[in-house]
Amino acid sequence: MTENEHEQRMARPRMAAGALFFNDQGHVLLVRPSYKPKWEIPGGYVETGESPLTACRREVREELRIAPAIGSLLVVDWAPNDAEGDKVLYIFDGGELQPEDASAIKLDSAELLAAKFHPIEAVDQLLIPRLARRVKCAITARRQSHPQYLEHGQPLTS
Repeated sequence: MTENEHEQRMARPRMAAGALFFNDQGHVLLVRPSYKPKWEIPGGYVETGESPLTACRREVREELRIAPAIGSLLVVDWAPNDAEGDKVLYIFDGGELQPEDASAIKLDSAELLAAKFHPIEAVDQLLIPRLARRVKCAITARRQSHPQYLEHGQPLTS
């Protein structure tokens, strides 16, 4: 196999990173994009030369106009997509947003219609199924202080 053939076989997945933020009632912050029918978590695509954590911080600043501390990795999910290609998706722990951070949220009006805290039980109705599974696994990972590896939004069973 030539070097060029080897290069062509290497994966080139898109990467995205987001954060889970909670309020003092344990509700999770979701955002409503203007370009999608369902809610999302704050975050977005990783740019060339950018780490997933740096991308997460940048996206939170751009979308919500706040810069709270972003904590540890909760979930990494391999998510192949026929239309968009393979993706590797990261969710980080944004922790409990302090009231001053929550009240300082100012949406990027070109991208977001709303940002609101929702009970964890509502994620199945508000998010697309794969993201709902990923968010619930991230919440479990946060409770257990143990990051999880997922495929298609689901933990692997051996």
